[in-house]
Parts: sequence; structure tokens; C-alpha cells
Amino acid sequence: MSAAPDLTSQPVLRDQPEAGIIRLTLNRPKAYNSLSVGLMAALQAELDAIKADRDVKAVIIAANGPGFCAGHDLKEVRANPGRQHYEALFRQCSMLMQSIVALPQPVIAQVHGIATAAGCQLVASCDLAVAAETARFATPGVNIGLFCSTPMVALSRNVSRKHAMEMLLTGDMLPASRAAEIGLVNRMVPEADLADAALGLARQIAAKSPLTVKIGKEAFYRQLDMPLAQAYDHASRVMTENMLARDAEEGIDAFIQKREPKWEGR
Repeated sequence: MSAAPDLTSQPVLRDQPEAGIIRLTLNRPKAYNSLSVGLMAALQAELDAIKADRDVKAVIIAANGPGFCAGHDLKEVRANPGRQHYEALFRQCSMLMQSIVALPQPVIAQVHGIATAAGCQLVASCDLAVAAETARFATPGVNIGLFCSTPMVALSRNVSRKHAMEMLLTGDMLPASRAAEIGLVNRMVPEADLADAALGLARQIAAKSPLTVKIGKEAFYRQLDMPLAQAYDHASRVMTENMLARDAEEGIDAFIQKREPKWEGR
């Protein structure tokens, strides 16, 4: 009989709570799931595999232990000083965050405890976020002489400039209620209901046409930085292509005929 796998040594755990939904759980609980090089590599590998898996309709990023993610592993960072290491580290992290945005499937952050610095960046990089009422958020790098410049990229694309600057310049912890007010998270729920709330949101998305969701997610991010007229031109082209898809024809016909659509992802 083979021995059971040692889950404590795996920085990211993968499970499938329901058909079409994958949950990736950060698994460095003693380090508050700080983003070590190993954890980022493991998460990147999982996302790369999911990207090509047409059976996956939605992804949840959760975490074990007392907190969601405390940012970069500062002990690991200080153990490997030097420009070359720092450049590689932040390049790896930036690629990971961009992979979440570029993933065809929507990604939901399931946040409990703290999400600070690059952990807050991870939340902001996800398409949606559900937080426990007890969760807290911060970009506290300014307090230790290291401005949260890379977290700033994701943060400033989720909340207004003044809210982002307040978080970045003060380093203050925000309660989940404030994070919801400024748009950093979508929903705030009792901690006991957190997993069910994230799964319910993923289930709702997974019931949609995967092709339509993929088209929409890609178009959303692409048009964000375009001038208004260019954004409308791009969106119009996307809508035209979407209308020609089989799932759009099926969805419209099902609506007219008052029946449930049958998605084929094409």
C-alpha cells in the first residue's frame, strides 16, 4: 500500500468541490501563506494547467491557517539579497498576477484573516473576492521602508485613486466592511459562511456558457485602458463575434422559447 501524500509539504493544494469548479488552497499556514518562490511557482503551475482545461469553469483561491496571505516571504527575501534576486522575484510575482487576469476562467478570492501587501495584490488581481467579516486588508510596505509598488498596480485598478493612495501611504489595516465599500471585495459574509459563499458564486458562474464568460472576461480587461471611442469599437467587434457563436444563438432561442439553454462552449 502506498503512503498517503504529505499535504503539509505542498504549498498549494488543489481540489474539486463540484463539477467545473477548482479550488486552489494556499498551504503555508505557519507563514500566513506568504508568497515564497515555491508557493508562487506551484500556484503558477496550477493556473497554467487550468488555462487549457475546458472542463474548468471557475476557480477559487482560498487559504489554510489563520490568514489568507501576508505578502512576500520577507525572511526568504532577506536571505537572498541582491538586485538579480529581487528582479527575478518581482518578475515572477508580476507574471503570476497577470496570469490570473489572463486566465479564461473567472477567479474568486476567498479571503479570511489578513490579506496584506502582495496578499492584498492577489485579492485585487482576482476577478471577484468574497471576504469574511473578520478579514482585514492592507498595503503596509511604507511602514517598513518598502513601498508596495507592485501591489499598487492591482490595487489602483480596483479602487479609486484616493482610496488606493490612502492605503499605500498610511499602511493602515482596513476591515472587510471598508474593503467592500471601496470596491476591493464584492461580498462580505460571516466567517462560518465564507466557503459556501465563494462556492455559491463559483457555481453561479459555472452555470453560464464557458465561451461567453471567456469572451467577456478578456474583453473587460482589454477595454479598460482604452479611450472611450476605441473601447466601444473593440466591444462592438467582440459583441459581433459573440453573436455568431453557437452558445449565443442557443441562449437567445432558449430565452425566447422560455426554456433552459444547453451550452456547448462554442
